Amino acid sequence: MQFTPTQKSITAWVAIAAVFALSLWLLAPVLAPFVVAAVLAYALTPVVDGLHRAGRGRVPRVLAVIVVELVFVVALVAVLLLIVPILGKELPLMRDQLPVLLDSATALLQPLLAKLGVQVALDLDSVKSFVKTYLDTNYRDALGSVLSSLKIGGSVAFSLIGNLVLIPVALFYLLMEWDGLVEQVRALIPPGLRPATDGFVRDADAVLGQYLRGQLLVMLTLALYYGLGLSLFGLDLAWPIGVFTGLAVFVPYLGYGLGLLLAVFAGLLQFSAADGLTHTLLMLVTVFGAGQILEGFVLTPRLVGQRIGLHPLAVIFSLLAFGQLFGFLGVLVALPVSAVLLVAIRRVRTGYLASHLYQG
Repeated sequence: MQFTPTQKSITAWVAIAAVFALSLWLLAPVLAPFVVAAVLAYALTPVVDGLHRAGRGRVPRVLAVIVVELVFVVALVAVLLLIVPILGKELPLMRDQLPVLLDSATALLQPLLAKLGVQVALDLDSVKSFVKTYLDTNYRDALGSVLSSLKIGGSVAFSLIGNLVLIPVALFYLLMEWDGLVEQVRALIPPGLRPATDGFVRDADAVLGQYLRGQLLVMLTLALYYGLGLSLFGLDLAWPIGVFTGLAVFVPYLGYGLGLLLAVFAGLLQFSAADGLTHTLLMLVTVFGAGQILEGFVLTPRLVGQRIGLHPLAVIFSLLAFGQLFGFLGVLVALPVSAVLLVAIRRVRTGYLASHLYQG
């Protein structure tokens, strides 16, 4: 039985994908930082190449790599530091407002529990005294607690710190040698399969580029939406929480959940004394409920799905399917992997329509 070049290409790529998947499964703990660095290198290499070309050769590639990686790290740290003013403002408010929240919660829950026949004896004065003492503890004790927990989980902390150091180092070398690595991989492909393989890689690269640009638009749009929406409800920390939530949605569910949690605390602490729980609940339902609908059914299907050629229903299905099969990691890679699979399916369809099986 004779195989066409397209069939040979598909067979080769299936074999490569199988070996790659098996390697990831067996060496997942070791490969994790390298995989993260490779994904970042793929996304940042066009920026490095553009900076290198813009300098007309006068900007060494090593300098372009250092500049791009530093800007990326600074941007990432800046997003994480958005939490600092939030915590800096919430902790004093928590000390002042938590007794009020306890009184409000008790007044709300005790009648409901009494109707259900549940009797709860709670000494609020003791709870308030304990909370105030705990929150008034100086930061030295808090730091000591953190260091103690790090000693208990030393291997986990060491692994985390090691990965945080290893990823930037691996990213630097990959950015320096990305084009050479791609050529080395291409040299391993049999010459007869290279035209079809090059075409597939070009199509997949174009689709993934569209995915990254679409995802960036989604993040910026949601950052603006959450910041504006929370500010309309008078939340003091509207823009730090809103911008953080919008940019963190790149990590599905986790980013949204963390932003929601920050908004819950900020809203309860700011509005509890004046407006009670109603204002906070209305703010959360309106802004975050509508934001989730906007992201899941409008922005992601249209700005990401349409850019990579996936129907909105296909986007929703891929997120659910990959999440079911691979959990959180599956949700994270669902759309880019679906984009590459879409390119492969299109090529298989084209080959099938041109084959004797279809025409005969």
